[in-house]
Amino acid sequence: MIREYTMTTLYENSLYREDVQRIASLALPWEKLADKQIMISGATGMIGSFLVDVLLEKNRTEGLGCEITILGRNREKAERRFGKEVPCLHFLKWDVNDPVDSAAPAHVDYVIHLASNTHPVAYATDPIGTVMANVMGLSNLLVYASEHGAERFAFASSNEIYGENRGDTEKFDESYCGYIDSNTLRAGYPESKRCGEALCQAYIRQKNLDVVIPRLTRSYGPTLLNSDTKALSQFLRKGLNGENIVLKSAGTQYYSYTYTPDAVSGLLTVLLLGECGEAYNIADDASDIMLKDLAQIIAEEAGTEVVFELPDEVESAGFSKATKARLESSKLQSLGWKAVYEIREGISRTMRILKETQA
Repeated sequence: MIREYTMTTLYENSLYREDVQRIASLALPWEKLADKQIMISGATGMIGSFLVDVLLEKNRTEGLGCEITILGRNREKAERRFGKEVPCLHFLKWDVNDPVDSAAPAHVDYVIHLASNTHPVAYATDPIGTVMANVMGLSNLLVYASEHGAERFAFASSNEIYGENRGDTEKFDESYCGYIDSNTLRAGYPESKRCGEALCQAYIRQKNLDVVIPRLTRSYGPTLLNSDTKALSQFLRKGLNGENIVLKSAGTQYYSYTYTPDAVSGLLTVLLLGECGEAYNIADDASDIMLKDLAQIIAEEAGTEVVFELPDEVESAGFSKATKARLESSKLQSLGWKAVYEIREGISRTMRILKETQA
Protein backbone atom coordinates (compact mmCIF):
# COMPACT_ATOMS: atom_id res chain seq x y z
CA MET A 1 0.00 0.00 0.00
CA ILE A 2 1.31 3.44 -0.94
CA ARG A 3 0.40 5.89 1.76
CA GLU A 4 -0.38 9.56 1.34
CA TYR A 5 2.69 11.71 1.78
CA THR A 6 3.23 15.00 3.53
CA MET A 7 5.42 17.77 2.19
CA THR A 8 7.86 17.15 5.04
CA THR A 9 8.19 13.47 4.17
CA LEU A 10 8.82 14.14 0.49
CA TYR A 11 11.17 17.06 1.07
CA GLU A 12 13.34 14.92 3.31
CA ASN A 13 14.03 12.83 0.22
CA SER A 14 17.00 14.04 -1.83
CA LEU A 15 15.74 12.59 -5.12
CA TYR A 16 12.37 14.30 -4.78
CA ARG A 17 14.01 17.63 -3.92
CA GLU A 18 16.26 17.19 -6.93
CA ASP A 19 13.24 16.66 -9.18
CA VAL A 20 11.49 19.77 -7.85
CA GLN A 21 14.63 21.90 -8.10
CA ARG A 22 15.37 20.68 -11.62
CA ILE A 23 11.96 21.75 -12.90
CA ALA A 24 12.09 25.03 -10.95
CA SER A 25 15.42 25.85 -12.64
CA LEU A 26 14.22 25.36 -16.23
CA ALA A 27 14.75 28.24 -18.64
CA LEU A 28 11.12 29.34 -18.75
CA PRO A 29 9.72 32.90 -18.62
CA TRP A 30 8.96 32.62 -14.90
CA GLU A 31 8.70 36.41 -14.72
CA LYS A 32 5.19 36.06 -16.17
CA LEU A 33 4.16 34.55 -12.82
CA ALA A 34 5.95 37.10 -10.65
CA ASP A 35 3.60 38.59 -8.04
CA LYS A 36 0.63 36.95 -9.76
CA GLN A 37 -2.46 35.30 -8.32
CA ILE A 38 -2.61 31.63 -9.37
CA MET A 39 -5.57 29.31 -8.75
CA ILE A 40 -5.21 25.53 -9.07
CA SER A 41 -7.91 22.87 -8.86
CA GLY A 42 -6.80 19.30 -8.22
CA ALA A 43 -3.80 20.64 -6.31
CA THR A 44 -3.46 17.59 -4.05
CA GLY A 45 -3.43 15.17 -7.01
CA MET A 46 -0.38 13.61 -8.60
CA ILE A 47 0.26 16.40 -11.12
CA GLY A 48 -1.14 19.28 -9.08
CA SER A 49 0.84 18.60 -5.93
CA PHE A 50 4.14 18.49 -7.79
CA LEU A 51 3.23 21.70 -9.62
CA VAL A 52 2.50 23.42 -6.31
CA ASP A 53 5.84 22.20 -4.92
CA VAL A 54 7.65 23.72 -7.91
CA LEU A 55 5.91 27.08 -7.52
CA LEU A 56 6.63 27.14 -3.78
CA GLU A 57 10.27 26.34 -4.56
CA LYS A 58 10.44 29.36 -6.90
CA ASN A 59 8.91 31.53 -4.19
CA ARG A 60 11.36 30.28 -1.55
CA THR A 61 14.55 30.41 -3.57
CA GLU A 62 14.02 33.22 -6.06
CA GLY A 63 11.33 35.39 -4.51
CA LEU A 64 8.90 34.86 -7.37
CA GLY A 65 6.17 36.28 -5.15
CA CYS A 66 3.20 34.47 -6.66
CA GLU A 67 0.18 33.79 -4.45
CA ILE A 68 -1.29 30.30 -4.91
CA THR A 69 -4.90 29.45 -4.13
CA ILE A 70 -5.64 25.73 -4.12
CA LEU A 71 -9.21 24.49 -4.37
CA GLY A 72 -10.56 21.44 -2.60
CA ARG A 73 -13.23 19.89 -0.44
CA ASN A 74 -10.93 18.82 2.40
CA ARG A 75 -8.68 21.30 4.17
CA GLU A 76 -7.08 18.59 6.31
CA LYS A 77 -5.98 16.68 3.23
CA ALA A 78 -4.37 19.80 1.79
CA GLU A 79 -2.63 20.56 5.08
CA ARG A 80 -1.29 17.01 5.32
CA ARG A 81 0.17 17.39 1.87
CA PHE A 82 1.56 20.93 2.04
CA GLY A 83 1.63 21.81 5.73
CA LYS A 84 -0.13 24.53 7.68
CA GLU A 85 0.42 28.27 7.28
CA VAL A 86 2.68 27.96 4.25
CA PRO A 87 3.60 31.44 3.00
CA CYS A 88 1.87 32.37 -0.26
CA LEU A 89 -0.32 29.21 -0.21
CA HIS A 90 -4.04 29.57 0.47
CA PHE A 91 -6.69 26.87 0.71
CA LEU A 92 -10.20 27.61 -0.54
CA LYS A 93 -12.90 25.07 0.30
CA TRP A 94 -14.75 24.93 -2.98
CA ASP A 95 -16.12 21.98 -4.92
CA VAL A 96 -15.71 23.20 -8.49
CA ASN A 97 -18.94 21.46 -9.48
CA ASP A 98 -20.73 24.12 -7.44
CA PRO A 99 -21.12 27.77 -8.52
CA VAL A 100 -18.29 30.17 -7.81
CA ASP A 101 -17.62 30.41 -4.09
CA SER A 102 -18.14 33.87 -2.60
CA ALA A 103 -14.83 33.52 -0.75
CA ALA A 104 -12.88 33.20 -3.99
CA PRO A 105 -10.28 35.96 -4.59
CA ALA A 106 -11.65 39.08 -6.25
CA HIS A 107 -8.87 38.89 -8.84
CA VAL A 108 -6.97 36.02 -10.45
CA ASP A 109 -4.23 36.02 -13.08
CA TYR A 110 -3.86 32.32 -13.91
CA VAL A 111 -6.32 29.46 -13.45
CA ILE A 112 -5.19 25.86 -13.90
CA HIS A 113 -7.93 23.21 -13.91
CA LEU A 114 -6.47 19.83 -12.98
CA ALA A 115 -9.31 18.34 -10.91
CA SER A 116 -10.70 15.19 -12.50
CA ASN A 117 -11.30 11.50 -11.93
CA THR A 118 -8.40 9.87 -13.75
CA HIS A 119 -8.45 6.14 -13.05
CA PRO A 120 -10.62 3.09 -13.91
CA VAL A 121 -12.42 2.44 -10.61
CA ALA A 122 -13.44 6.11 -10.41
CA TYR A 123 -14.80 5.95 -13.97
CA ALA A 124 -16.80 2.84 -13.09
CA THR A 125 -18.08 3.81 -9.62
CA ASP A 126 -18.51 7.58 -10.06
CA PRO A 127 -19.31 8.14 -13.74
CA ILE A 128 -21.42 11.22 -13.00
CA GLY A 129 -18.63 12.83 -10.99
CA THR A 130 -16.19 12.00 -13.76
CA VAL A 131 -18.24 13.84 -16.36
CA MET A 132 -19.20 16.76 -14.12
CA ALA A 133 -15.66 17.72 -13.10
CA ASN A 134 -14.63 17.90 -16.77
CA VAL A 135 -17.68 19.86 -17.88
CA MET A 136 -19.53 21.60 -15.03
CA GLY A 137 -16.41 22.09 -12.92
CA LEU A 138 -14.61 23.50 -15.93
CA SER A 139 -17.58 25.72 -16.77
CA ASN A 140 -17.65 27.20 -13.25
CA LEU A 141 -13.93 27.96 -13.36
CA LEU A 142 -14.18 29.48 -16.84
CA VAL A 143 -16.96 31.77 -15.57
CA TYR A 144 -14.82 32.76 -12.60
CA ALA A 145 -11.73 33.36 -14.74
CA SER A 146 -13.57 35.45 -17.32
CA GLU A 147 -15.23 37.61 -14.65
CA HIS A 148 -12.17 38.13 -12.46
CA GLY A 149 -9.50 39.34 -14.86
CA ALA A 150 -7.60 36.15 -15.69
CA GLU A 151 -4.68 36.56 -18.07
CA ARG A 152 -4.70 32.88 -18.97
CA PHE A 153 -6.60 29.68 -18.26
CA ALA A 154 -5.13 26.17 -18.64
CA PHE A 155 -7.42 23.15 -18.98
CA ALA A 156 -5.61 19.87 -18.43
CA SER A 157 -6.95 17.53 -21.06
CA SER A 158 -5.92 13.95 -21.81
CA ASN A 159 -4.62 11.49 -24.36
CA GLU A 160 -8.05 9.85 -23.92
CA ILE A 161 -9.67 12.42 -26.21
CA TYR A 162 -8.09 10.68 -29.20
CA GLY A 163 -10.21 7.59 -28.71
CA GLU A 164 -9.14 4.33 -30.34
CA ASN A 165 -6.43 4.27 -32.95
CA ARG A 166 -8.13 3.61 -36.29
CA GLY A 167 -4.98 1.90 -37.56
CA ASP A 168 -4.12 4.82 -39.83
CA THR A 169 -1.33 6.35 -37.78
CA GLU A 170 1.50 5.33 -35.49
CA LYS A 171 1.17 8.35 -33.19
CA PHE A 172 -1.58 10.87 -32.45
CA ASP A 173 -0.91 14.48 -33.30
CA GLU A 174 -3.15 17.20 -31.91
CA SER A 175 -5.55 17.05 -34.87
CA TYR A 176 -6.25 13.30 -34.69
CA CYS A 177 -9.74 12.14 -33.72
CA GLY A 178 -10.27 8.40 -33.21
CA TYR A 179 -13.33 6.33 -32.43
CA ILE A 180 -15.19 6.50 -29.10
CA ASP A 181 -18.39 4.55 -28.47
CA SER A 182 -20.27 7.22 -26.52
CA ASN A 183 -22.95 4.77 -25.34
CA THR A 184 -20.76 3.12 -22.73
CA LEU A 185 -19.96 3.87 -19.11
CA ARG A 186 -16.26 4.21 -19.93
CA ALA A 187 -16.94 6.94 -22.50
CA GLY A 188 -17.75 9.48 -19.78
CA TYR A 189 -14.11 10.44 -19.28
CA PRO A 190 -12.91 10.94 -22.89
CA GLU A 191 -16.19 12.45 -24.08
CA SER A 192 -16.28 14.95 -21.22
CA LYS A 193 -12.68 15.92 -21.93
CA ARG A 194 -13.64 16.50 -25.56
CA CYS A 195 -16.63 18.56 -24.46
CA GLY A 196 -14.37 20.49 -22.07
CA GLU A 197 -12.01 21.41 -24.88
CA ALA A 198 -14.95 22.60 -26.99
CA LEU A 199 -16.19 24.70 -24.06
CA CYS A 200 -12.75 26.31 -23.80
CA GLN A 201 -12.95 27.27 -27.48
CA ALA A 202 -16.38 28.80 -26.87
CA TYR A 203 -15.00 30.98 -24.07
CA ILE A 204 -12.12 32.08 -26.25
CA ARG A 205 -14.49 33.23 -29.00
CA GLN A 206 -17.37 34.57 -26.92
CA LYS A 207 -15.65 35.90 -23.80
CA ASN A 208 -12.17 36.68 -25.18
CA LEU A 209 -10.64 34.47 -22.50
CA ASP A 210 -7.07 33.31 -23.17
CA VAL A 211 -7.07 29.50 -22.86
CA VAL A 212 -4.44 26.84 -23.53
CA ILE A 213 -4.91 23.07 -23.43
CA PRO A 214 -2.08 20.81 -22.29
CA ARG A 215 -2.95 17.19 -23.12
CA LEU A 216 -1.43 14.91 -20.51
CA THR A 217 -0.69 11.27 -21.18
CA ARG A 218 -0.47 8.39 -18.68
CA SER A 219 1.55 9.86 -15.83
CA TYR A 220 3.33 8.32 -12.86
CA GLY A 221 5.63 9.44 -10.07
CA PRO A 222 6.19 9.60 -6.31
CA THR A 223 3.13 11.82 -5.79
CA LEU A 224 0.95 8.85 -6.74
CA LEU A 225 -2.25 8.69 -4.66
CA ASN A 226 -3.63 5.67 -2.80
CA SER A 227 -6.88 5.96 -4.72
CA ASP A 228 -5.25 5.59 -8.15
CA THR A 229 -6.24 2.28 -9.81
CA LYS A 230 -4.51 2.64 -13.18
CA ALA A 231 -2.53 -0.42 -14.29
CA LEU A 232 0.83 1.28 -13.78
CA SER A 233 -0.16 2.43 -10.30
CA GLN A 234 -1.12 -1.12 -9.36
CA PHE A 235 2.18 -2.42 -10.78
CA LEU A 236 4.10 0.04 -8.61
CA ARG A 237 2.18 -0.93 -5.47
CA LYS A 238 2.86 -4.60 -6.08
CA GLY A 239 6.52 -3.98 -6.70
CA LEU A 240 6.95 -1.84 -3.59
CA ASN A 241 5.31 -4.57 -1.52
CA GLY A 242 7.67 -7.18 -2.96
CA GLU A 243 4.82 -8.92 -4.76
CA ASN A 244 4.60 -10.24 -8.30
CA ILE A 245 3.38 -7.74 -10.90
CA VAL A 246 -0.12 -8.68 -12.06
CA LEU A 247 -1.05 -8.19 -15.72
CA LYS A 248 -4.79 -8.36 -16.45
CA SER A 249 -4.35 -8.62 -20.23
CA ALA A 250 -1.75 -9.86 -22.73
CA GLY A 251 0.06 -6.58 -22.13
CA THR A 252 0.45 -5.63 -25.79
CA GLN A 253 -1.12 -2.19 -25.29
CA TYR A 254 1.39 0.38 -26.58
CA TYR A 255 1.14 3.70 -24.75
CA SER A 256 2.96 6.93 -24.01
CA TYR A 257 3.89 7.55 -20.36
CA THR A 258 5.30 10.60 -18.58
CA TYR A 259 7.17 10.94 -15.30
CA THR A 260 5.42 13.58 -13.19
CA PRO A 261 8.25 16.17 -13.27
CA ASP A 262 8.28 16.01 -17.09
CA ALA A 263 4.49 16.27 -17.19
CA VAL A 264 4.65 19.39 -15.00
CA SER A 265 7.46 20.94 -17.04
CA GLY A 266 5.28 20.39 -20.13
CA LEU A 267 2.29 21.94 -18.38
CA LEU A 268 4.34 24.99 -17.39
CA THR A 269 5.72 25.30 -20.93
CA VAL A 270 2.19 25.37 -22.34
CA LEU A 271 1.02 27.80 -19.65
CA LEU A 272 3.87 30.24 -20.23
CA LEU A 273 4.64 29.83 -23.92
CA GLY A 274 1.65 28.18 -25.58
CA GLU A 275 -0.59 29.96 -28.06
CA CYS A 276 -4.16 30.79 -27.08
CA GLY A 277 -6.64 28.20 -28.30
CA GLU A 278 -4.02 25.55 -29.00
CA ALA A 279 -3.68 22.05 -27.55
CA TYR A 280 -0.28 20.47 -26.91
CA ASN A 281 0.59 16.82 -26.35
CA ILE A 282 2.94 16.20 -23.41
CA ALA A 283 4.81 13.00 -24.24
CA ASP A 284 8.23 11.70 -25.24
CA ASP A 285 9.28 8.82 -27.49
CA ALA A 286 11.74 7.53 -24.88
CA SER A 287 8.80 6.75 -22.59
CA ASP A 288 6.60 4.94 -25.12
CA ILE A 289 6.36 1.29 -24.10
CA MET A 290 4.15 -1.80 -24.19
CA LEU A 291 2.36 -2.64 -20.95
CA LYS A 292 4.05 -6.04 -20.59
CA ASP A 293 7.49 -4.44 -20.96
CA LEU A 294 6.58 -1.81 -18.40
CA ALA A 295 5.48 -4.54 -16.00
CA GLN A 296 8.80 -6.30 -16.57
CA ILE A 297 10.80 -3.16 -15.73
CA ILE A 298 8.96 -2.82 -12.42
CA ALA A 299 9.35 -6.53 -11.65
CA GLU A 300 13.10 -6.26 -12.27
CA GLU A 301 13.34 -3.23 -9.99
CA ALA A 302 11.39 -5.09 -7.30
CA GLY A 303 13.08 -8.48 -7.75
CA THR A 304 9.74 -10.17 -8.48
CA GLU A 305 7.97 -11.66 -11.52
CA VAL A 306 5.14 -10.80 -13.92
CA VAL A 307 1.98 -12.94 -13.62
CA PHE A 308 -1.34 -12.86 -15.48
CA GLU A 309 -4.79 -12.51 -13.88
CA LEU A 310 -8.31 -11.75 -15.15
CA PRO A 311 -9.78 -8.36 -14.05
CA ASP A 312 -12.95 -8.21 -11.98
CA GLU A 313 -16.17 -6.69 -13.33
CA VAL A 314 -15.69 -3.24 -11.79
CA GLU A 315 -12.13 -2.95 -13.04
CA SER A 316 -12.90 -4.11 -16.56
CA ALA A 317 -15.76 -1.61 -16.85
CA GLY A 318 -13.28 1.21 -16.31
CA PHE A 319 -10.52 -0.10 -18.59
CA SER A 320 -9.62 1.73 -21.78
CA LYS A 321 -10.22 -0.30 -24.94
CA ALA A 322 -7.39 1.48 -26.76
CA THR A 323 -4.53 -0.83 -27.74
CA LYS A 324 -2.19 1.81 -29.15
CA ALA A 325 -2.09 5.38 -27.86
CA ARG A 326 1.23 7.03 -28.57
CA LEU A 327 1.37 10.82 -28.72
CA GLU A 328 3.26 13.01 -31.17
CA SER A 329 4.87 15.88 -29.23
CA SER A 330 6.78 17.91 -31.83
CA LYS A 331 4.36 20.81 -31.35
CA LEU A 332 5.32 21.11 -27.68
CA GLN A 333 8.98 20.54 -28.45
CA SER A 334 8.84 23.52 -30.83
CA LEU A 335 8.24 25.66 -27.72
CA GLY A 336 11.53 24.41 -26.28
CA TRP A 337 10.21 21.55 -24.12
CA LYS A 338 12.28 18.42 -23.69
CA ALA A 339 11.68 15.50 -21.35
CA VAL A 340 14.42 14.80 -18.82
CA TYR A 341 13.58 11.22 -17.82
CA GLU A 342 13.05 8.17 -20.02
CA ILE A 343 10.73 5.44 -18.76
CA ARG A 344 13.26 3.17 -17.04
CA GLU A 345 14.88 6.04 -15.13
CA GLY A 346 11.51 7.52 -14.20
CA ILE A 347 10.28 4.19 -12.84
CA SER A 348 13.52 3.67 -10.92
CA ARG A 349 13.32 7.14 -9.34
CA THR A 350 9.65 6.67 -8.47
CA MET A 351 10.29 3.37 -6.71
CA ARG A 352 13.37 4.64 -4.89
CA ILE A 353 11.55 7.71 -3.58
CA LEU A 354 8.50 5.69 -2.53
CA LYS A 355 10.63 3.05 -0.80
CA GLU A 356 12.58 5.69 1.10
CA THR A 357 9.49 7.61 2.22
CA GLN A 358 7.19 4.76 3.15
CA ALA A 359 6.44 4.23 6.82
